[in-house]
Amino acid sequence: MGWGKILFSRHGGHLIGSVQGLILFGVTVVSLVVPALAQTPGESRLPQQRLYLGTAWYPEQWPESRWEADLTLMQNAGIRFVRLAEFSWSTLEPEQGEFHFGWLDRAIEHAAHHGIDTVLGTPTATPPAWVTQKYPETLRVRDDGRRDEHGNRQQFNWANETYRRLARQIVEKMAERYGSNPHVIGWQIDNEYQNISYDSDTATQFQRWLEARYRSLADLNERWTTAYWSQTYSDWAQVPIPTKHGNPGLFISWMRFVSDTWRSYQKNQADSIRAFSNRQFVTTNLMGWFDGFDHYTVTQDLDLAAWDDYVTKGHLDPVHNGAAHDLTRGFLRRNFWVMEMQAGSGSFDNINSALDRGETRAMAWDAVGHGADAIGFWQWRSALNGQEQYAGTLVGVDGAPNSLYSEVAQIGREFAVAGSALADTSVDSEVAIIQSYDSRWAIDWQRHNEKFSPIEQILTYYAPLRRLSQTVDILSPTAPLEGYKLVIAPGLNILPAQIAQHLTNYVENGGHLVLGQRSGMKNSDGQLWPKRQPGPLSDLLGAGVEQYFAIRDPVGISGVWGTGQSRLWAEELHVNTSEVDVLMRYEKSNGWLDGQPAAVTRKMGKGRITYIGAWLDPKTMASAAKWMMRTSSINAQFPLLPDGIELNVRSGNHKTLYILVNFDNHQKTVKLPIEMYDVLDKVRVSSVLLKHYGVAVLQGKSDE
Repeated sequence: MGWGKILFSRHGGHLIGSVQGLILFGVTVVSLVVPALAQTPGESRLPQQRLYLGTAWYPEQWPESRWEADLTLMQNAGIRFVRLAEFSWSTLEPEQGEFHFGWLDRAIEHAAHHGIDTVLGTPTATPPAWVTQKYPETLRVRDDGRRDEHGNRQQFNWANETYRRLARQIVEKMAERYGSNPHVIGWQIDNEYQNISYDSDTATQFQRWLEARYRSLADLNERWTTAYWSQTYSDWAQVPIPTKHGNPGLFISWMRFVSDTWRSYQKNQADSIRAFSNRQFVTTNLMGWFDGFDHYTVTQDLDLAAWDDYVTKGHLDPVHNGAAHDLTRGFLRRNFWVMEMQAGSGSFDNINSALDRGETRAMAWDAVGHGADAIGFWQWRSALNGQEQYAGTLVGVDGAPNSLYSEVAQIGREFAVAGSALADTSVDSEVAIIQSYDSRWAIDWQRHNEKFSPIEQILTYYAPLRRLSQTVDILSPTAPLEGYKLVIAPGLNILPAQIAQHLTNYVENGGHLVLGQRSGMKNSDGQLWPKRQPGPLSDLLGAGVEQYFAIRDPVGISGVWGTGQSRLWAEELHVNTSEVDVLMRYEKSNGWLDGQPAAVTRKMGKGRITYIGAWLDPKTMASAAKWMMRTSSINAQFPLLPDGIELNVRSGNHKTLYILVNFDNHQKTVKLPIEMYDVLDKVRVSSVLLKHYGVAVLQGKSDE
């Protein structure tokens, strides 16, 4: 299906303002308006049972005589949902128009007999051979001009009209059959959106998208400053798909087009599902920090956000991984699912090491603490062949449990015990971090210092603030900010005027806004603001950036937050009013930075705005985080946590739950501020002893 008039009105996480545009897929023009029978996304579709433990099961790969043994093992491990069918298109439709659903009917029914619900995956990530043979135009074209081949996955062209039509047909058949099945609780659309196409038809669609957005080439040329290097366009057909470094306006527009195209690709299937179901949720499995599209754009049509949680290097990093949970929770600002969690080891790293004994349990409970209501392990059993033969599983190729099975069974027992206590609870924070895909793309494309990673920049702020406040939300620039005492925008490089006004209102209403280095440099088209950083917020700040420096060697800094270093980046700030307080200054360096302000703050009525122009070392950032907490009147619920202990807080329905996980190599004792109820051990405690990877789930005495 093609997509036609789209209203780009993206409140609550998306572009402000509206643009109506006509986007063509081939010669067919189809509206993206939701059909009359389709249901809108919302919490009413979410399952009531909490917590859900699940796994990815591929019964089509095994004789049915094996299913009963598999499902019995699942039931004994406390598994309550299976994800089915997301890679099974060739089994469901072996030839065009020939549908085989009997095996899936029986798999869902057998699972239900064991108390196991089903999440159905739409199988469109892996088109069958007859599709690519009969319709070669459905294969994507790589950025080097080569057409992809059959035999892997994600080889389809996400913008191709024919592929969308075929995808909609199989999804409609599935939705018609299972949309009212009481044992199917939800749907996962496709799998890990990632690959895009650079074919000529997609280029035409991109050009039409630009025409809808900019209306005239004169406007586009002005906003992209195409006079630079003689890039001026006189025909929409001249605008290319960017594959290498080029005009920032072109590049960011392409990424927005990619995001809108993924959204319409997904909506093509979601509408088919909702036409036959008003109770099953619709989601897709995202990939954490992956930035191949704007997740705030793509998730706005989903009922819940979900992601696939894999440890890419060695052992779990609770900061990096925890922030990815908080990022996912922020897409829709509600609890989320982990649709895939690593079962032992991965299969695509240089060294696919397995997690230690107890580490998987710690990983699962930490996810719950960050707002996950379900954990699905990938995968149940090793495949006999295929690209992921070595991936970790719960059951071996012989059908017998692997070593990890008993640990997952422990998680299942604990979820059953703690599920009612955690029901109707979520993460509630007074601290928010703003992250913008536009800004991440803009900085990544022009790092200016090869080590300047936008993700790592976010984590330098996140790590100490998460430890001090115990809960942090990660949000889009347009998310509502009421209720947050402290909002940090570490690198809001792209700062449209509307977002600047949104942040100004937050400060004027009593909030504390902290801007990090490289903030407020560009407008929504990637143009430099005529006013120096932070651009449209410089008057509110009463200060600005005189010059920025990518630095090779650390620069000393000193002031209110002690003595430390600025690494990778240093901005020389200038102060325009006596109302601005200088917090940190640079020490002797390159002459330009010597003695100049590195961080400044200004009180504005009930609120405050702060700008940090230095990439602070961890010790100095920890001191800065304490200052931010103090000046924002935020008090931690557990002020004295031992090192290595992660504390997660979930509250709601007149109760507060505390989930403690020990990621330190040594056992730790945590003294509690009040006596609490240990949900897992069912005793009252005033302190807890946690071994390495130990977990405690606590409920405050007054909240029971």
